Amino acid sequence: MKVKPKKSLGQNFLVNSDVIDKIVKCGILENNDNVVEVGPGTGNLSKEIILKKPKNFFVIEKDEKLCNLLAEKFNDSLFIYNDDILNFKLNKLNYSNLVIFGNLPYNISTQILINWVLHDYNFTKIKKLVLMFQKEVADRILGKVNEKNYGRLSIISNWKLKIKREFDIDASAFFPKPKVSSTLLSMVPKNNYFKITNPQKLEQITSIFFNQRRKMIKKPLNKIFNNSERIIKKLNIDTNLRPQNLKPEVYFELAEILNKSVS
Repeated sequence: MKVKPKKSLGQNFLVNSDVIDKIVKCGILENNDNVVEVGPGTGNLSKEIILKKPKNFFVIEKDEKLCNLLAEKFNDSLFIYNDDILNFKLNKLNYSNLVIFGNLPYNISTQILINWVLHDYNFTKIKKLVLMFQKEVADRILGKVNEKNYGRLSIISNWKLKIKREFDIDASAFFPKPKVSSTLLSMVPKNNYFKITNPQKLEQITSIFFNQRRKMIKKPLNKIFNNSERIIKKLNIDTNLRPQNLKPEVYFELAEILNKSVS
């Protein structure tokens, strides 16, 4: 069965065997691992994962034709969910030692990652995530305070995850060839992270601040809080700074203060 990539679904199939081998190695798979692959496409990466003999192997694919192709190709070697990853609840997979691979559609990759982090998913079940992003997006995920790439995506992503750049991937590794380069990131859940009662407040805070990233932070603080002067004093915030100069921990504190002020 031949399947043409659908532009509407952002499909670019990974075809370079050397890159596929490097991605699987980044997962450091062991026999007791349960593997999830998001957007398996034609199954080129799936094939190599199966050779590692994971305990269970689940794939989540939106395209029904590709699901049929995968079923035909691999029979009972994997469990197929014909679903949109934006609607799929990871909690449905009630397994520990989860290793998640994903060549994420670039048009929704940031939305997928933010959904996973902000929604109350039990990250203690995840051993590792090995995810591919457009290089520009990966740079933003890895952005550090005071850097131009630092922003909302960096703060939210790094709240619960320890993130590492593995390697960059040339566009020639895909079919059809995309117009951008890609980067593979590995992510390991943190054992200890700042507890935020309502993670949606972190999204709200960072959105307001970084929509005005060239403004000094007093303006967004006044917009969000009625008692901003007291909060500035409590957290010892320099109001001459701009949003990219505030450490992630300050945003975590602000999110929790905002939640308490409206509860």
